[in-house]
Amino acid sequence: MTDRPRGRHARPDTQVDAASPRPVHPSTASAGASGVSGATESHTSAPVAASGGARVSQKPTPIAAYTTFRVGGPAASTVVATTRDQLVDAVRNTWRAHDEPLLIGGGSNSLVSDDGFDGTLIRVATSGIERVSADVPEGIVRLRVEAGESWDGLVAHAVEQGWAGIEALSGIPGSCGAAPIQNIGAYGQELESVLVAVDLLDRGTLEVTRVPAAELGLGYRTSTLKRHSGDEPERDAVVLGIEIDLRDNGGQSEPIAYAQLAFSLGVELGERLSVAQVRKTVLALRTSKGMVWDASDPDTWSAGSFFTNPVVAESFARTLPERAPRWPVDSDDDAVTVIPLDEFTGQIQRPAPREAQVKLSAAWLIENAGVHRGFQLPGSHAAISSKHTLALTNRGGASADEIAELARYVQSRVQSEFGVILQPEPVLVGVEI
Repeated sequence: MTDRPRGRHARPDTQVDAASPRPVHPSTASAGASGVSGATESHTSAPVAASGGARVSQKPTPIAAYTTFRVGGPAASTVVATTRDQLVDAVRNTWRAHDEPLLIGGGSNSLVSDDGFDGTLIRVATSGIERVSADVPEGIVRLRVEAGESWDGLVAHAVEQGWAGIEALSGIPGSCGAAPIQNIGAYGQELESVLVAVDLLDRGTLEVTRVPAAELGLGYRTSTLKRHSGDEPERDAVVLGIEIDLRDNGGQSEPIAYAQLAFSLGVELGERLSVAQVRKTVLALRTSKGMVWDASDPDTWSAGSFFTNPVVAESFARTLPERAPRWPVDSDDDAVTVIPLDEFTGQIQRPAPREAQVKLSAAWLIENAGVHRGFQLPGSHAAISSKHTLALTNRGGASADEIAELARYVQSRVQSEFGVILQPEPVLVGVEI
């Protein structure tokens, strides 16, 4: 999946301001797992003590092997945490040593510098799915899931059991710990609709706490775990696990809420089908767009959608071509900042209080700015996916710098054509975009 720093680092990853993204604070960004660390200054980390059986290596470890982009230089040291206790100990040890860990689970939402990471890489390999029986409403299936569990593995498990609520989120890569950081969503469903709580390791207290979903400020691809206030994260913590409520609908899905999915299923919006059929169709749609990662297909070596769909004032949207797709935005999603620039001053245009906002299609903006599927800059090994304009891919041998250069080119084309600055979705580790 799936959060977003500039310096040393980081899905599916934070910006306080959509027009001027800030580096994600070390332990709060999503690198396809529970968190990522990063800071603009560079320093050498102190060795992390082995704890509770966690595997520790002081040898440089290529981060590229752990990311779906297949780029990233070496980490100075690596800890592999397979249990929650190991994960908590590893993170606490790095914090106490005044170091910032880089946490990676699925690695599906990170773009890591070719120079690597000079601190401690913590591989989140925790596992466990537990059904909760106490104090659960009738018809609800409550699950507690460790951060290192594969998100799509969780969806597959739920569908096999006939439980509804996340079937349209099939095929999203990454681990469950990353999911709440950017409130993952696709095909009409979002994590927010099923999330009950998260277990967090708090940076300030070094204690583990369970935080209700309502306190996470969840919005369109954002949360307090991702957003910053100035240079500081709103909530500085690492996700250890999540708790979700699914529905036992006798194998029936939640109402279909996305037009393309409804069309592919041959039903009207609001209808229900089996969760298995919805999952199968979503996986087919994602595969057709190159959004299901395949180690043998460089066209899928990406972080999924590289840019978020921009949210702008309705008055600004009216200046765009009528054919430009747009959707209304709930007032609860106003944490996503508008991004058009005033054509005379070059300053950020912020909406008037309570002005209606709409969401635009980043893919449409990119294509209509003249950047098409398969596009590559001369001599570069990075390319726009041949299947989906929103995906930037490593066609084999690409560097992080080449991917970043392509991203900046796309941004410049869209800004020049439409006055909108697209914001990157992946966590940026030592990369400037």
